[in-house]
Amino acid sequence: MASKRIIFFDFDAYPQKVVSYRARGGDYEAETPSHQHHKCQLVLALSGFVKCKIEDAIWMVPPHCAVWIPSQVAHSNHISSNAKVCMLFIDPDVDGMPEKSCTLSVSPLLRELIIHLSEQEQDYLSHTPTAKLVEVLIDQLQIMPTECFNFPTPTEPRLNTIATQLMDTPADRRCIREWATQYAMSERTFTRLVKQETGLTFGRWRGQLHIVLALQKLATGEAVQSIADELGYESVSAFITFFKKTLGKPPKQYMRLRD
Repeated sequence: MASKRIIFFDFDAYPQKVVSYRARGGDYEAETPSHQHHKCQLVLALSGFVKCKIEDAIWMVPPHCAVWIPSQVAHSNHISSNAKVCMLFIDPDVDGMPEKSCTLSVSPLLRELIIHLSEQEQDYLSHTPTAKLVEVLIDQLQIMPTECFNFPTPTEPRLNTIATQLMDTPADRRCIREWATQYAMSERTFTRLVKQETGLTFGRWRGQLHIVLALQKLATGEAVQSIADELGYESVSAFITFFKKTLGKPPKQYMRLRD
C-alpha cells in the first residue's frame, strides 16, 4: 500500500510543558522516518492502529492504548490508513512519567482530556482553563497501568536476522532445535541468547510478535479466522485460546471493550 510522511509542527519550540497534535491516516498509510526530540511523546490511537519502532523493539498501539516514548529516544511511527491519532509532547522535567518506553492503558477520562487538549490553541498561557486541564491530564497519566504490546528486536546479528524472518513470515513454526541448528548453535546457547537479548523465552518472544500483529490486524477489521491462518495456528480455536491466555479475553470481546 502507498504511504506518505506525516508532517509535524515544531512542538519542541513550545514552552508549554504539554502540547498536543492530531493526525490521521487518510487515504494512505502514513509514516515518519526515525527521529528524536527533546519532549517526551505519548502516541494514542483513537481508531485504527499505530506501530512504533522504538530503539530495539516494535511497539503496537491498539485503540485506546498509548505508547510512551521518553526524551531523546529514537523512534518512527507508522499510522494505518483508517487511524485517528492524538500525540502528546511532554516536557521531560514533568515528574512521575515513565523512564522507559512502555504501553499505557488509557482510561476514558484520560482519552477525553487528550482529545480536548488537541482541540485547543497550543500556545496557552499559565493559569488559563487549558493550563488547568493539563495539570489534571498529567495527574491521570501518572496513574495509568502499563501493558505489554512490544516485540523486542535483538542486536545480536543472528537473533536480529531471526526476528526479521519471523516478522516477514509469522506463520513460521520452527522450534528451538531447528532455529539453533540453522545458525550453528546448541539449543542451550540459542535459549540463553534469546533470554539475554529479549528478557523472554523463545516461545514468549514469538508470542509477543503474534500479539503485536494480531492487534494490528484486528484494528483494521480483519477476520479472526484469517488472522489465525496468517499466524500459522492449526485452528482458529487454538489462536483464540492463545490470545485469551495472553490478554485475558478472546479477540472480538477484547476489541469490543476498546471501541
